Amino acid sequence: MKKLGVLKKQLKPGKVYRRAELSQWSNSVDRHLAQLVEEGSVKKLSSGLYYVPRQTVFGEAPPEEKELVRSFLKDDDFLLTTPNAYNSLGVGTTQLYNKRLVYNHKRHGTFNLGGREFYFQAKHRFPKKLSTEFLVIDLLNNLNSLAEDKDEVLKKTLAKAKSLDRKNLQQTLVRYGNAKTKALLARVLNESSYAI
Repeated sequence: MKKLGVLKKQLKPGKVYRRAELSQWSNSVDRHLAQLVEEGSVKKLSSGLYYVPRQTVFGEAPPEEKELVRSFLKDDDFLLTTPNAYNSLGVGTTQLYNKRLVYNHKRHGTFNLGGREFYFQAKHRFPKKLSTEFLVIDLLNNLNSLAEDKDEVLKKTLAKAKSLDRKNLQQTLVRYGNAKTKALLARVLNESSYAI
C-alpha cells in the first residue's frame, strides 16, 4: 500500500500520464493503476494512457485538449485547430464543425482520446500558432472539405487575401501552401490593385 501512496503523490489533477512514465514510481504499475482506476482517482483514456480528473464546480472535468495531444504524441511540437477557426475570417464560412485537427510531425489518422476524436495530419511544416495569413492559406488548402458553397467562399477568401500584408501572406504561402493554393494566390499577389 505504501508504494501506491508514493504513486498517488506524483499525480496532478488535469494531467495525462503514460503508463511507462508512471512505472518510475511503482514496482507494480499495472496493479496500482487498476486500483486507482477502480477507486476513480485515475481514468483510462486509451491503451497505456491515463489522466487524473480535475474537480470543478460542475464536477469532474477531463484534461485540456492540448494536454491530451501532448501526452499522446509525447511531443510539444503540434498545432491544434478546428475548421471553426475559418469563421473568424468573415469569408462566408458559418458551419460549426465538431472536428479537431492536429498538425504534427509524427502521426496521421483519426484517434479517439478521452471520448473525443482528433484528426492527426502529419505535415512537414506548420506554425506554432494561428494567424490570419495561415488561416487564409489553410482554408484554401482544405477548401474541398468544407460544407459551404465553395465558389462563394473562394471568391471571398481571395478578396480577404488582398486586404492582408503582402509580404506576410507571401512568406506564409511559401511555407504552408499546397500547389493549388500557391497557384490561386499567385494571381492575387501579382495584381497591381493589391492593398499595400
